Amino acid sequence: MMLVRPPGMLRAIVAAACCLAITPAWAGDRAVASEIESLDVAKVDRAKALLARAVSHYRRRGDKALADFAESGRFEDGELYVYVLATDGNFLASGGSSSVLVGRNVADMRDSAGKPFFREMLKTAREKGSGHVEYRWLNRVDQREERKLAFFKRVGDRIISVGFYIPRATASQARALLEQAVAAMQKDSRRAMADFGDLNGAYVQDDLYVFVVDSRDMKMVAHGSLPQLVGSDSRKLTDANGRHIVVEMAQKLRDADRAELDYTWRNPVTRQVESKRTFIQKVDQHIVGVGYYPR
Repeated sequence: MMLVRPPGMLRAIVAAACCLAITPAWAGDRAVASEIESLDVAKVDRAKALLARAVSHYRRRGDKALADFAESGRFEDGELYVYVLATDGNFLASGGSSSVLVGRNVADMRDSAGKPFFREMLKTAREKGSGHVEYRWLNRVDQREERKLAFFKRVGDRIISVGFYIPRATASQARALLEQAVAAMQKDSRRAMADFGDLNGAYVQDDLYVFVVDSRDMKMVAHGSLPQLVGSDSRKLTDANGRHIVVEMAQKLRDADRAELDYTWRNPVTRQVESKRTFIQKVDQHIVGVGYYPR
């Protein structure tokens, strides 16, 4: 078996990231298959193009191509790179941060959320020949773990893959997190609000988080991105355009149990002020909200 380990990678950093005990939920993962089209179209096209080029190259050169995939810059497109594993789970080559895995059998490896993503990849490749899988991986640009979507194709007993980071959540994932938050509030509101504020907990998923306002005095009682807002008067909270957004949310819920609101807000991942759509729901005297940032 040919094993290719490119030099100069930050193996220690990547190895540590692979073992982080972060436990964010990945309940929205099932929605990925039906929402690929809603992702960054250009990035999807780039990933698929690089995969097609790598597959064609492997078909011409066989295992000699593994060294080419690991060579810096040769099979890369910005942050995109190629990695290869055998159908038995042995990791053979990588042009990126996953080079730390070369020489290991990763069939039973899980990401930091506990997902056996390589096992899923192996099964799909064996049964269908190609597909995609979502998992969490270290983004070397900002040194944080983010959601990653990988496309792959089996060529003989080799599986060739290219992935990209998708830190932006979708509308369905925001709704799914809101449903989880509402269920937690209905079960034990005090514990739920403490969990919402845990920045390393299950209710903070990249640019998704939960906030809660007590409608009796309009105090912010939980916030998964800006904990310093807890205890403040949410009526004074304005977006980048000066709108009193929580006041508007309360008005929308006067005659409804659920609503949504569009406004501008800082994205905790990109750290830029962007358009945001937030879904809100009444739970007893509380307003519970989760929003996402449309592209």
